[in-house]
Amino acid sequence: MGKLILGFVEKILVLIISQGLVCVCTWKNKNFIVKAEEFPAMFVFGDSLVDCGNNNYLSSLARSDYLPYGIDFYAGPTGRFSNGKTIIDFLGDLVGLPLLPPFEDTIIFGRDILKGVNYASAAAGILDESGRSLGDRFSLSQQVDNFKVTLSQLKRKMVERKSEELLRKSLVVMNVGSNDYINNFLIPSLYPNTSSRYNAQDYAHLLINHYTTHVLVLHNLGLRKFLLAAVGPLGCMPNQIATGVAPPGKCITYINDMVEIFNKKLLSLVDQLNTNYSKSSAFVFGNTYGVFTDILNRPDDYARQIEGVVELGGIKGK
Repeated sequence: MGKLILGFVEKILVLIISQGLVCVCTWKNKNFIVKAEEFPAMFVFGDSLVDCGNNNYLSSLARSDYLPYGIDFYAGPTGRFSNGKTIIDFLGDLVGLPLLPPFEDTIIFGRDILKGVNYASAAAGILDESGRSLGDRFSLSQQVDNFKVTLSQLKRKMVERKSEELLRKSLVVMNVGSNDYINNFLIPSLYPNTSSRYNAQDYAHLLINHYTTHVLVLHNLGLRKFLLAAVGPLGCMPNQIATGVAPPGKCITYINDMVEIFNKKLLSLVDQLNTNYSKSSAFVFGNTYGVFTDILNRPDDYARQIEGVVELGGIKGK
């Protein structure tokens, strides 16, 4: 790969994945090396944090195909919930892949799928009902179904042996779960069936059971290398802090505690998957919660680590 000159965003990205994609990774009973150039394609599942335009075609309040979104992106507003690149775009840069097309573009405009596809949809959750108050979205189950459409297309474009090899070597990124809290469990007036039926432990267990089902479906379809991202500290989101539940400038502890329950179960799932599929697959836990909590607690330390000039929408190296 040559020497990587990492700017701030790349540093954060590598921290999130615990350098699991570019170094030796160790689990209980196996060691293996995953190098960036080994990924011929990337398939992304998730919510607004990684959506790159799928909601542009939906009747939804969760859309970002207008300014000021994309104000610093070369193509302007594209449906990314960002002024510039998303973390998936930066990850693609790190592993040598182009910007991924949203799934809807592959259907409507016939965009190329050989380097991967992004299925993420803003407001989507692990549960089908999460985010419904914001309108249409592709839930995680629908995103997995959309991947099956792509898989059929791949098999038509490639001989079966080549398509199977592509899937085995491709990177899968799953970043989902936030909306199951902020647009479901934490709004009992709109989603009374969850908060009244489950406590935080049982709800996290429900989410992990559904999550596991979808991961195993993708694994059974031939995908083998998974980066499963934790849910971030939702109690530190501006809209949560603005409720006034916590002291000024402080995160809402009980919300972060809920998220930690889910993340611990997700980490246990990653360990179990690596044990069950130790010979053929790799599962990496993306500790987004830990990274962003650390940034919030030590902002000055992270500012001092910047290498190069961070520009809105991208990185300019030294």
